[in-house]
Amino acid sequence: MTHKVAVVPGDGIGPEVIAQAVRVLEAARAPIELKTFDWGAERWLKDGTTLPDGAFEDLRDNFRAILFGALGDPRVPEQVHARDILLGLRFRLDLYINLRPVRLLDERLTPLKGKTCKDIDLLVFRENTEGLYAGVGGNFKKGTPDEVAINEDLNTRKGVERILRAAFEAARGRRKKLCMSDKANALTFAHGLWQRTWKEVAKEYPDVETSHLYVDVAAMEMVRAPERFDVLVTSNMFGDILTDLGAAIVGGLGLAASGNIHPGRCSLFEPVHGSAPDIAGKGVANPLGAISSAAMMCTHLGEHAVAARIDQAVARAVVEKQVTRDLGGTLTTVQCGAWVADAVAR
Repeated sequence: MTHKVAVVPGDGIGPEVIAQAVRVLEAARAPIELKTFDWGAERWLKDGTTLPDGAFEDLRDNFRAILFGALGDPRVPEQVHARDILLGLRFRLDLYINLRPVRLLDERLTPLKGKTCKDIDLLVFRENTEGLYAGVGGNFKKGTPDEVAINEDLNTRKGVERILRAAFEAARGRRKKLCMSDKANALTFAHGLWQRTWKEVAKEYPDVETSHLYVDVAAMEMVRAPERFDVLVTSNMFGDILTDLGAAIVGGLGLAASGNIHPGRCSLFEPVHGSAPDIAGKGVANPLGAISSAAMMCTHLGEHAVAARIDQAVARAVVEKQVTRDLGGTLTTVQCGAWVADAVAR
């Protein structure tokens, strides 16, 4: 079976790192048919297009996955194209799971004293379609001394329950430990719903050891004792923050991969480092986050052997220092991608 995949290279370093991810997929001989779309800042600046008419329906009906670079360009006011394309796809495709692995590949990369690769290996499940990012709110008397600005934290029983169930299922396939993080002691209504749903769903998974931490404590514990975590599940904003902390303790955003997933549907996979326009075109961007995102995409497509080969090659690149400068290596973006592709092919 050949999987049809949309490729959106995006802005800044996006095209550079996605080119290397594509190179690795080709070296792995993954049964994937790629189609590239030019959605990004250049397209918006040319004709004002963010997502063309019919694009959402085309992706939903004709593609198994989307390999996404990065969006963001200082020439675009308020990053309107990024909001419409990336957040638009997350919401319209109902990609309710934001999955972020936090795995240390080499002990030299962690700033945490005395922690080993065995200590830092967790999965974070971030609710991806609700919370403070749902865009509910507004301004009153905007631009005056009396301005009022409101953003509302939108949580539904359906949305909370399905991300919790996804995390429980993942924990069953790992070390059977799941931690839920919220701020119910302050957000009594929104996160009270999380607390009640958590306790009810947990009854259906007696084989999974559960724990709960308020988000401030969870952040502290990720630094103090990351070994206590196996799978962590949390809300949209807190997941956004905790996963970037997770990236920092394993070597930085250049390694960070992610999936925006709805099981069984077209889903989106992207490195999370952003477009980094200040280093675009210099050949120094780390392609490993994009390559690892491609591996996550292969897992979503059911190509587990291909995903494993790519993950192993990325790990080897890190350990053998065949990496870009941010990880202590000397390779360019293209050279790093070529090394991983060669390792995968062999």
